[in-house]
Amino acid sequence: MSDRRAELESASWSGRTRPYDLIKEGVAALVVITIAVVALSTLFGSPDDKQITFKQWAVAAPADFYATSVQELAGSSGTGGYGAPYNTASDGVNLGPLHLAKLMGVTHPVDTVNDFVITPLTTVVNSGPVADALKQWQASDSKTQSTWATNYDNALTKANQDATKVPAGNYGPVPQLATGLLSMAQAGSLDGALLSQGNYFQSDYTKQTLFLGDGSYFNDQSTASNLQGSTWGMMNETGRYPGQAWLWLYSFWYQIPPFNNGDSHPFGANADAWIMVIMGALSLGLIIMPLIPGVRSLPYKIPIHRLVWKNYYQEENL
Repeated sequence: MSDRRAELESASWSGRTRPYDLIKEGVAALVVITIAVVALSTLFGSPDDKQITFKQWAVAAPADFYATSVQELAGSSGTGGYGAPYNTASDGVNLGPLHLAKLMGVTHPVDTVNDFVITPLTTVVNSGPVADALKQWQASDSKTQSTWATNYDNALTKANQDATKVPAGNYGPVPQLATGLLSMAQAGSLDGALLSQGNYFQSDYTKQTLFLGDGSYFNDQSTASNLQGSTWGMMNETGRYPGQAWLWLYSFWYQIPPFNNGDSHPFGANADAWIMVIMGALSLGLIIMPLIPGVRSLPYKIPIHRLVWKNYYQEENL
């Protein structure tokens, strides 16, 4: 039987054939799918929610926006302490002694103080208390600025983000700057001011996304839409709509120990890096599978294909 099989495999195909117009079938399938996609998208539209704006955030959760603005000035926000590629505040994720982000360096610099607060305010404020606060801030050295912002950030945290309960202290112009930015956001002008930082045709929304992500409001919206990693969020559209099912293999690792243990475990704190290595190893294994002795002969040892094409093998007596 094995000699017969080897002979057939080395010989030209002499079995039954039938005409098949592959181009015709492909065009027909493309037309049907195109009509279905256009019709369904017209009837149902996109399941995605509208984008979240700074105005929406500042109106819906003013205390959270105000506290986040203070954190940006103090450098205590998530972005402020992120590290590469945005700043040098931390070493970032690592694979043992290898700090991947740090090796790449700061390739997309983000200054939370100026990019998120000071520069936007200078585009709209010309007079009044906020303008005076800007002048006082810009006339001070960085050490004094840091002291003001850190003092007010700590006091605001102790007051549970209630600015009315913050005791008097050495805060400099920080309260006025945060109030000015809140008013600017509620008026709807902060979105445009942040977007204008860059080229004339701006397509980089990194800074806006980082600023939004530093507050609690954006995270709460993600939780409500089942987009957190603990709910396999990277696979979902907003709401409960199915998303990119092919991402399940990536998302799977975030659901199991030690990768879901958070900062309490080295693998949890650096889950992104370790999962990247795991997926890289699995992908490499898939690519070189035909070259691995023993693995490449599995189809002969586990002949599932003979069950799929059992009629053919019976007719050909193989």
